[in-house]
Amino acid sequence: MRLVVLSGIISVLTVFIGTPLLIKLLLKHGYSQAIRVSTADEPYPEHEGKRGTPSMGGAAIIAGIVLGYGLTHLIWWTPPSPSALLVLYLGLGLGAVGVADDYLKIFRRRATGLRARTKLIGQAVVALTFAIMALQFPNAVGETPATTAISFIRDTPLVLPAALYVLWVWFLVTATTNGVNLTDGLDGLATGAATMTFAAYVLIGVWQYGQSCFFTPGSSCYPTASPLDLAVVAAAAAGACFAFLWYNAAPARIFMGDTGSLAIGGIIAGLAVTSRTELLLALLGGLFVLISLSVIGQVASYKILHRRMLLMAPLHHHFEMKGWPEINIVVRFWIIQGFVVALGLMIFYAEWVRG
Repeated sequence: MRLVVLSGIISVLTVFIGTPLLIKLLLKHGYSQAIRVSTADEPYPEHEGKRGTPSMGGAAIIAGIVLGYGLTHLIWWTPPSPSALLVLYLGLGLGAVGVADDYLKIFRRRATGLRARTKLIGQAVVALTFAIMALQFPNAVGETPATTAISFIRDTPLVLPAALYVLWVWFLVTATTNGVNLTDGLDGLATGAATMTFAAYVLIGVWQYGQSCFFTPGSSCYPTASPLDLAVVAAAAAGACFAFLWYNAAPARIFMGDTGSLAIGGIIAGLAVTSRTELLLALLGGLFVLISLSVIGQVASYKILHRRMLLMAPLHHHFEMKGWPEINIVVRFWIIQGFVVALGLMIFYAEWVRG
């Protein structure tokens, strides 16, 4: 437990101290994100007041996570686990895709960043290599970071062929990263929601460690490989997002950019895979699912019915177009996220009690 606490503290301090320095550096060189403006064919919420706000703040989040996890293991001189390193690989790899996207937005002034196909290819390469490696590296009792079984709260009887499972993980990672990316459209919205998800995975990792099959074999134990180390990663991520929210809350002094949103989405998906809670992620990341569904529904409605379901997608922009103040939208969406995360944790615990 001390590793979990220390990881969170180091991450909070790193981001809280480092973000103002990053803001000064970005402002000094004029590195701000291009702001989309309305056209006759495509109305867009008025965000002119955000012009000049620096982006790529996700670099501070990534630094906080890496230092939080790495320094914790150095201080206590404990070896890192393959599960945690794979989750960090997934986050850093997708963060690199986000860096390329932010580069185009900031330096080339292309508001849409990377082309959708290019971004998806980059995400696929990282996700597929993560999935393949997650089936390797068995520990002393033969547990690998992931198995080919679809998981809910633990592995289900539905076992896929290895190739099909790799594609399942690719879908999960792509859906999660793009869900976080779509949610990152208002000040603090994605950051606050991600903090709740990571906090849930801290609790899940600590609980799975206490009920691990390695210590307490039985029908209700968890065969998760290195659950405590996954909690250390989750604590670092929760601390980084929590501290970043100080500067990202409305009115934001810095945006996380795709550097942050893709990295955060990757770590969330990685934690779901390695903690055997893949389907439970639909609740633990409930707001990201809702935002993604709003975009899917908007596209389907336009193509099938030739009319828009929402004034604008994603969902938070629909409420902006209806005249809701930005802060009201953010807080109310946080409440929704808090509710579904709590529901997910209740289901997780109820399954163990029933078992």
